Amino acid sequence: MTSPSRLPRLPRGLRRACAAAALALAHAAGAWASGYAGPLFDAHLHYNVEAWDGHAGPYPPADVVALLRRNGVAGVLANSRPNAGTHTLAALPAVAAAGVTVVPFVRVYRDRADYTNWFRDASIYEMVQAELARGSAAGPLRGIGEFHLYDSENARGPVARQIVALAEQRGLALLGHVDDRAVELLMEASPSQGRKLRLSWAHTGINGATPQRVQALMTRFPLLMGELSYRPGLVCQDGQLCPPWRALIEAFPDRFMIGSDTWINGRWASYDQIMRDYRQWLGGLPPALAKQVAWGNAAALFDLPPR
Repeated sequence: MTSPSRLPRLPRGLRRACAAAALALAHAAGAWASGYAGPLFDAHLHYNVEAWDGHAGPYPPADVVALLRRNGVAGVLANSRPNAGTHTLAALPAVAAAGVTVVPFVRVYRDRADYTNWFRDASIYEMVQAELARGSAAGPLRGIGEFHLYDSENARGPVARQIVALAEQRGLALLGHVDDRAVELLMEASPSQGRKLRLSWAHTGINGATPQRVQALMTRFPLLMGELSYRPGLVCQDGQLCPPWRALIEAFPDRFMIGSDTWINGRWASYDQIMRDYRQWLGGLPPALAKQVAWGNAAALFDLPPR
């Protein structure tokens, strides 16, 4: 047996890499020690063309996988502009090897021009149907979105109504960046008048819908979920949930999820901090509730195994 003191020295470059990896793990462990330490589900992740165009970009697939692993993200709702980014993530062997589950959605955007016209553009509906028929390497597409409605009345658009009906009929979830009035219009446009439509409300009202308004909508629509990225007024100066939001999450423990919303590359650059911030306030919740918001609610929505 070789004496430990006589083990061969690693090459300098490998020693540096190992030291850097150990430091990163130590930093992660330190950050998690004061907060929630369980698995996270990122319920609002984009892998857009600005991050990676399939050949080049500032956030290649290997870097994305490293970010997810480093932050304990075990599942993602992937939706991208164009949809090629989602297909890239879904097909990556490294994602599966890292234990990350990709829940793929079809996005209604081919490019930025579609943001303001998708709800009345018949070619968007044709694209959605084609993508649903295609599926992904991670399995069937599980939902439609993210989509934006900058004017809530555009929820009455013919393609918006078609997509709502299609989602309810096929048991798909929607991810909508909309205001509270548009939530009502989308729900009312569904065959069940919102009783069976699964809508994840991106940012849970980025326009500033009050907790009382959110409570009223969640009471009225039993499958409305709240995704919490960018939500104004959510967290107070101590890094913990502000009292009205804590009370709301406690009142609806099965209705909230966290997300990064990597819509621009700056959000990828901030990904570590975004997840640290979530872990901090999750750590202030009762453990069972923290686990629900961090993982369990998304797992239930998409039939994922418990973690």
